[in-house]
Amino acid sequence: MFYELRQYKIAPGKMDAWVKVMEEEILPFQVACGMVITGMFRGEEDETVFVWMRRFESEEERERLYARVYDSDHWKNEIGPQVAGLIEPGGVQVQRIVPTPHSATQ
Repeated sequence: MFYELRQYKIAPGKMDAWVKVMEEEILPFQVACGMVITGMFRGEEDETVFVWMRRFESEEERERLYARVYDSDHWKNEIGPQVAGLIEPGGVQVQRIVPTPHSATQ
């Protein structure tokens, strides 16, 4: 099992719009496709920081779920265009992380 820690730089003044799209469209769609979202956070002081995490049981599962989400017509035609207008170009960082033996996320 591993997690993706995803940090986005949201366009100035767009955080509320981003959170709305994330909570009302992206999250429900990805969960319906089988993704496990374990947390979402916005910066307390920096209004351009958004961080979220997804959990995968294996690389095979990640590849299958990525295809189900990002190759779908719904993502390409409905969600993707909205995302492009809210995240700064080049503003996505993704780290794969694994929990330590005593982590509550184990």
